Amino acid sequence: MRRGDEFADAIRFGARSGTPRVVVHYRGSTRAEPARVGFVVSKAVGGAVQRNLVKRRLRAISASRLETFPIGSSVVVRALPPAAAATFPELERDVVRCLDRSARAEVKR
Repeated sequence: MRRGDEFADAIRFGARSGTPRVVVHYRGSTRAEPARVGFVVSKAVGGAVQRNLVKRRLRAISASRLETFPIGSSVVVRALPPAAAATFPELERDVVRCLDRSARAEVKR
């Protein structure tokens, strides 16, 4: 995802799940296109080097799970300041846990 309205749509209408390091907003299938993932890593996470490290890790985690998302779904992964100090396995565990929880919550809606 690249446009602000795409992020806003997923955040406003999707299910949310979070941990101290990340928050995941998941919106189920709304169109007949491949699943999309967007990332929000603010300056509160750290300097440019730290933010880019967190973004690269989140991209790698999401890329490995992308084919499990239903067609047309939108996912926004927002990193919180403690994500800067997290290791890759910790971030992966948090993101996977949040994705599973928010996907289950979306189905219940």
